[in-house]
Amino acid sequence: MVAPGSVTSRLGSVFPFLLVLVDLQYEGAECGVNADVEKHLELGKKLLAAGQLADALSQFHAAVDGDPDNYVAYYRRATAFLAMGKSKAALPDLTKVIELKMDFTAARLQRGHLLLKQGKLDEAEDDFKKVVCVWDAELRELRAECYIKEGEPRKAISDLKAASKLKNDNTEAFYKISTLYFQLGDHELSLSEVRECLKLDQDHKRCFAHYKHVKKLNKLIESAEELIRDGRYTDATSKYESVMKTEPSVSEYTIRSKERICHCLSKDEKPVEAIRVCSEVLQMEPDNVNALKDRAEAYLIEEMYDEAIQDYETAQEHNENDQQIREGLEKAQRLLKQSQKRDYYKILGVKRNAKKQEIIKAYRKLAMQWHPDNFQNEEEKKKAEKKFIDIAAAKEVLSDPEMRKKFDDGEDPLDAESQQGGGGSPFHRSWNSWQGFNPFSSGGPFRFKFHFN
Repeated sequence: MVAPGSVTSRLGSVFPFLLVLVDLQYEGAECGVNADVEKHLELGKKLLAAGQLADALSQFHAAVDGDPDNYVAYYRRATAFLAMGKSKAALPDLTKVIELKMDFTAARLQRGHLLLKQGKLDEAEDDFKKVVCVWDAELRELRAECYIKEGEPRKAISDLKAASKLKNDNTEAFYKISTLYFQLGDHELSLSEVRECLKLDQDHKRCFAHYKHVKKLNKLIESAEELIRDGRYTDATSKYESVMKTEPSVSEYTIRSKERICHCLSKDEKPVEAIRVCSEVLQMEPDNVNALKDRAEAYLIEEMYDEAIQDYETAQEHNENDQQIREGLEKAQRLLKQSQKRDYYKILGVKRNAKKQEIIKAYRKLAMQWHPDNFQNEEEKKKAEKKFIDIAAAKEVLSDPEMRKKFDDGEDPLDAESQQGGGGSPFHRSWNSWQGFNPFSSGGPFRFKFHFN
């Protein structure tokens, strides 16, 4: 049986009332305002801070006229009236604020003080009675339990933080705040709050056990992020896999770890694995912009341009001002267009992330195979000449870092149409002008004499 005075027994009886208690940290939250009204409020706020009371009041008048249902506008105008010593003018505005937002404690307290000064004791007492509970730590804790059951952990944290200040040595509040932050995936704030618990009681068993677990997880994540900054993506991936093993029960850490692994695999040019992991993240969070960008980059490496464009477009819908998304989308569109023309990577049969040595090796093999001197039939010789010229062009572009970067960005450096100013391609010439170069050199195709017998 539950003890009559216990938290659990009291919870049911006060539950509806607790959920409407004022939350001091939320009472200043923004209500929906249009752009013009917001400008008036911000300007009025600055003028008020500068002591220009009449000008500030004019701005607040305009804000109220622009949105008669905006409690913030009325509250700020009341503040201006009070600063000017016009308490009678402030009273109707404070009443309007309370009508629009009944849980606005600051407005109710100010109105109570004004009513008290006017000798309206009963009305003042009524206002004070309605807000006195905000200083009751036990009620704060009870309401926090309600918020947790309602699935609103951040509101619960707000009440528990207030309770930790209202009651001395409130280790239980700090412990609960820490665990709530941990469930939300905020390991740093969780660690900070559990340390506050241990400052009050270093032998607190639950706080100490939780502290050790959070500290271990925090260390793994910090280490992984440092490895990413250093470009050590394989090691970072391993660290984030350890994060998931260390904390398998809180889904937030699994999702965030996979999101970072997706990023590492994409940056490490492991596109197949990156696409798989990024897709797992996007199944859980379809609007995850980071995963969309990283998967798009992996699609580009795999030359899946349509898929990359789709991911970039989806990401742009959720973050239209992201320059990286915009540039990635433009690049994907250029590469798609380019793929419908001459593709130097396909000509040499290498991946887009191929090293220079792979490119030279592929070039030498194909140059040997398609050298026109190997063919006697005129028709076959002409076909070989064209193939040989394309092979030489591919090698020239892909072995030159500057030209390769242009091509990777969707611009063919040997295509006159894609070059401003024109000039034509140096490879658009007859076979005769190509005779005598060495396909086995590491330099350009114009430097050495070489003939097949």
